[in-house]
Amino acid sequence: MKKQEIKSRKKKSNNQGMGTVEMILIIVVLIGLVLIFKTQIQELAGTIFEKIAVDSSAILA
Repeated sequence: MKKQEIKSRKKKSNNQGMGTVEMILIIVVLIGLVLIFKTQIQELAGTIFEKIAVDSSAILA
């Protein structure tokens, strides 16, 4: 076997799990952000839903 073939096989075998690890890290970071900003997210969602309810009642009336 040539050295290049051996190197390319090592690269393929070493990077197989990287996609999974990266996705897990992204999910962990997102969950952390949600936990940190939980109250702010709830307040924002409540405000948005209140505006939707007011606007929809104005349209239906």
